[in-house]
Amino acid sequence: MTIERQIIANVLDSEEMRLAILEEGRVAEIFSERMWETQKAGEIFKARVDSVLPGMNASFVSLGDGRNAFLYLEDARGIDIRANAEVVVQVVKAARKGKGARVSARVSLPGRFLVLVPGGSETGVSKRILDEGERKRLRQIARALRPTGFGIIVRTVAEGVPAEALQGDLAMLLELWQEISSLAESQPAPSLLYRDIGLVGRILRDELNGDVSEIVVDCPEEYEKVAAYVRDFFSERTPQVELYAGSVPIFEFYGIEKELAAALERKVWLPSGGTLVVDQAEALTVIDVNTGKYVGVTNLRETVLKTNLEAAESIYRVLRLRSIGGIVVVDFIDMEYEEDKNALLQRLEELFRHDRCKARVYGVTQLGLVEITRKRARGDLKGAFTRSCPFCSGNGWVLKEDTVSLSVKRFLRKVCRSGKAEALILELYPAVARHIVENYIEAWEEEFGRKIFLREMPGFPWEKFRLDFQGSMTQAEHKVNVYRPAST
Repeated sequence: MTIERQIIANVLDSEEMRLAILEEGRVAEIFSERMWETQKAGEIFKARVDSVLPGMNASFVSLGDGRNAFLYLEDARGIDIRANAEVVVQVVKAARKGKGARVSARVSLPGRFLVLVPGGSETGVSKRILDEGERKRLRQIARALRPTGFGIIVRTVAEGVPAEALQGDLAMLLELWQEISSLAESQPAPSLLYRDIGLVGRILRDELNGDVSEIVVDCPEEYEKVAAYVRDFFSERTPQVELYAGSVPIFEFYGIEKELAAALERKVWLPSGGTLVVDQAEALTVIDVNTGKYVGVTNLRETVLKTNLEAAESIYRVLRLRSIGGIVVVDFIDMEYEEDKNALLQRLEELFRHDRCKARVYGVTQLGLVEITRKRARGDLKGAFTRSCPFCSGNGWVLKEDTVSLSVKRFLRKVCRSGKAEALILELYPAVARHIVENYIEAWEEEFGRKIFLREMPGFPWEKFRLDFQGSMTQAEHKVNVYRPAST
């Protein structure tokens, strides 16, 4: 069954890009990228080996910015890895939660239809292409095209694409690799050799197929780029590209802001009234299933099975939406009958068969738990938007100062669109106010053409802010206790 998808891109703010994929009108995945984040996945560096750890079969390498990256020696076969040696590496996993990036000396360059692997010899076809005849056709084309000294992997979106398009994609990738190789010879280590296309470009390249019916962008410049990309790569089933110019922020208009906030909550409500409780740690996620308000209709067995099957669908959605990977342990409601357990496992396997991130569902353990493993493709949503709570010694979490600040900016943009006041007075938590002054206030005043005053409110919750006044500069200056906190 074909699922209709939309791509909604919030790229109006220079500090952050956010993108959501909607499936049948519901948010399925959210991606974000902040401009100051370093060492993004896919980037290629000429690195310098800082230290080698034989006991861990690994080394730490300097990329020139931020924490040293971790390189498994298995990922650098045939390369002399010693202290101060220079090596070309690609970021496989971006830095997260106090850990440096993980890199590999095995480089891969993704194009629209192919992935080029310099130094490789394989010819592969995406496992998500199920038609055996099509797989055979694509493998034959790839074998004929593959240059000596390179591997080729045919991507899912190449299904049904003619050989000429694959050949053009390969030519572009070979030219790109030549440019990277030339830079590697001339640049000192450590230095950046290649930065992958931005967030919107990556999502279009990796996600755009015949199932996407519409792409909505809130930035005119990015809209032109997206429209050009669609024209270049699509001749049939072309998705409609729209420029969003509404006064309400785009994520708020499409209900994504609300779903994003819900995706950070510990409790998830099921349609029937049951609940999931999601406890996410660094290496393990535990999900507890409860009947909650649902009391069933006929008998206990029917109630339990219905709740568990409903929970299975929500768990699949939660893991995708929150980008949770690693080991997931689910405590479903106890089921007495083997046929019910098998029905649950079968449903989970059906769901995760469509997951872009490779996932595996294991059987029910003796304790009645179901284990799921899911490949980590990117940082999880919680890690991207939250930090440990400063009020409870790290036992809880709050939104990062940047996350609250950017919510304030989106609120201010909405206010400024609806009025022509010279000055604004905003009340918010002191730490957030200071963060805005130190990092954003001057740029915001220039962008919005308004004077922005901040009033610290120690009694406010961390994430709360309120517009206290908008009007003339004279009126604002006469307000009591209005000031901008001093920068530290």
